[in-house]
Amino acid sequence: MQSTAKTFVTTSKSLQQQVAEAVEDRALPISRLLRLMWALDADRSAANQNLRAQLRARIGAPLSA
Repeated sequence: MQSTAKTFVTTSKSLQQQVAEAVEDRALPISRLLRLMWALDADRSAANQNLRAQLRARIGAPLSA
């Protein structure tokens, strides 16, 4: 069965603000982090390279860090 639910990151905060909060929030689910990464990839802006690196580091960080 195909899902029609959209996984867009919809909020009044900028993508930069969302990534900054996600990096700080150790309790944020991996699904939310991956949605943010997807949104960064969809944007294709060169300015997002630093945000991608921060988010990748957060996704790969151990839970105890």
